[in-house]
Amino acid sequence: MDNGLPLLAKILIYAGVLLIIGGLVVWSLSRFTDFRSMPGDMVFKRENFSLYFPLGTSILISVLLTLILFLWRKFSG
Repeated sequence: MDNGLPLLAKILIYAGVLLIIGGLVVWSLSRFTDFRSMPGDMVFKRENFSLYFPLGTSILISVLLTLILFLWRKFSG
């Protein structure tokens, strides 16, 4: 009787590997470039208030994740 635990284990392992790779990429980008301020990121500053809205970073991450998931689905089966 298969209760789905091996599939869950594989998903957790892949997610962990992707998080490690993503962390290494962000860490290496922060060493070589000013990754904190991408074009399209908005900063609003007032006297007692500041808001950082990373729109450009969010779009970049969305495009990269879409590409990764597309390639994964295309080549996984």
